Amino acid sequence: MKTSHFCIAMFAALSLSATASAQSKSGVERLYILNCGEGVAGDISRWSPGVNEGKSMEFADNCYLIKHAQGWMIWDTGISDAIAAMPNGLAPSDPKATHWRRPKTLARQLEQVGVKPSEIKYLAVSHAHPVHIGNVELFPQAMLLVQKLEYEWSGADKAPRFKPEHQVTRLEGDKDVFGDGSVTILSTPGHTPGHQSLLVKLPKTGALVLSGDAVHFQSNWENRRVPSMNTDKDKTLASMQRIADLLAKEKAQLWINHDKAQRDTLKMAPAYYD
Repeated sequence: MKTSHFCIAMFAALSLSATASAQSKSGVERLYILNCGEGVAGDISRWSPGVNEGKSMEFADNCYLIKHAQGWMIWDTGISDAIAAMPNGLAPSDPKATHWRRPKTLARQLEQVGVKPSEIKYLAVSHAHPVHIGNVELFPQAMLLVQKLEYEWSGADKAPRFKPEHQVTRLEGDKDVFGDGSVTILSTPGHTPGHQSLLVKLPKTGALVLSGDAVHFQSNWENRRVPSMNTDKDKTLASMQRIADLLAKEKAQLWINHDKAQRDTLKMAPAYYD
């Protein structure tokens, strides 16, 4: 009987060891930063009420391509690739808003790193504003991962923000995308009803939090400023605190999507982080 118990225990230990080994090999392999737009905000006090009145600022618009052993994932899709063909970019009706340009198409950047749109397994967006979902339908076969509240949040004309025929997983909170803790969607509402951010754990670079629009630029992050257009101030502040706590716990870096000054210090595709 003792021998039988010993064999069962050994089998269980070996099974757990094999599972742990398999998981350790199934993490993120690399991450690319893609240029998904560049713009100039006419008056950044829209994003920092009471501060920076009349001051303009360069904005970036990043997308992130993630290579995982289980497949490719893209986070945000930027402004529409069609804007690349507009010599003067896309000027806003409100001069205080952002005048966007598209120096490189998303499709071309994927081609440069040797990835076809059809190879993208998962597509997740931080939220449903046009500068983040402009190329969702470049990936019609990818599983769209978006918060249920965001998916159901209609546009100004009451039209749906996503095509109903695109396959989608409507999330209600966090999501461990690949099941190994290496890529986790974080529910960070406030900027929009179902805004989300992304925690990525790279083997060499370490942990990163991709902000989406939970924060727009560094001084807003440091001073916990809430843009006037956000849907919920209290939830925005709570999401900022959640991110701050996670940065401390994971010893992670915060990559702020629209902060061009920060992006200018980072490697862009076809270079990558691993």
